[in-house]
Amino acid sequence: MLCRTASDLYWLSRDVERAENIARLVDLTQRISLLPERLDPGKSSTTAWSRGLDALGQLEAYNERYDQIQVDQVLNWLILNPDNPSSIRNCLFMGRELGRAQRGAITAEMYQELNTSWLELEEAVDGATSSDEVTRFLEWVKTRSAAFRGVTIGTMGRDEGYHFLALGTAVERADNTVRLLDIKYAQAEESDGNSRDFIQYYQWSAMLQAMSAFETYRKTYRDAVNPLHVSEMMIFQQDMPHSLAVCTQSLHRILGILADEPRTEAVRQAGALAASLSYGRMQDVVEQGIKVFLDDFMLRLERLTQAIVDQFMTSTDTGSIVGEDAGLQTGTMVS
Repeated sequence: MLCRTASDLYWLSRDVERAENIARLVDLTQRISLLPERLDPGKSSTTAWSRGLDALGQLEAYNERYDQIQVDQVLNWLILNPDNPSSIRNCLFMGRELGRAQRGAITAEMYQELNTSWLELEEAVDGATSSDEVTRFLEWVKTRSAAFRGVTIGTMGRDEGYHFLALGTAVERADNTVRLLDIKYAQAEESDGNSRDFIQYYQWSAMLQAMSAFETYRKTYRDAVNPLHVSEMMIFQQDMPHSLAVCTQSLHRILGILADEPRTEAVRQAGALAASLSYGRMQDVVEQGIKVFLDDFMLRLERLTQAIVDQFMTSTDTGSIVGEDAGLQTGTMVS
């Protein structure tokens, strides 16, 4: 497969997955911001939005354009703003454009889903930058992403193109899980006072709901929402679609299929990352420090994504990264 095609398909799936993941992050932040200030003295709704922007690596860019954190402005920045490479609008636009560029590598039904999402965006986004209407729009984004994923699974042959699409999805999903956990632990550290237990229960429940994982948690643990159990599920559980263990195992398996040589650097790094989660324990993470663990995982994921680009998306003739323009336009979230 040509480097350009591999790059476009990889970034196409990352764009679609990123649109959904930003919707989930906005959903989590929205839920946390609704907590009455009287229960968490000294914390305002803007604190949650500032933390959300910081977790996405977008706080500095936002502050360069706006004087203060205002909910409607943050929503506009994350959802619609054309100056934000990772806004939901730009993710859907770039996904459609990359799909159009690779019409021969994807099915007609897949492109139709991408095109429909873009064409319906203007109507769906009506009122979405209002905190009262944003939930409806976020559900629409998640539904459109799921529709594209379902059509891909149901119509595309299991060739190299399919595996590059799956590769991009796994990378983006792992990245998002780390960022959501990072937001939640930062919020937990900021909470204090007599209402701390209630606040933590509310915030961790909000995270499970934002990740569509509340029912799975109940089936697995059958107890009240516990921060360590939620973290264990999102990091180590083998049957949780968004867990880091599942994402890294998918990365290792897919790279093993795509690589001509099983001992390439990308495969090696993916295998090491997957093994650390397959045999890791929550007790070890707690002893290390969860924030330290998340930061280390993000650095390793960044190195792995660079190894993937070097191995599969670099032109050996010119030495330049083919498809780098797609990555810059979407703004990689791995930082």
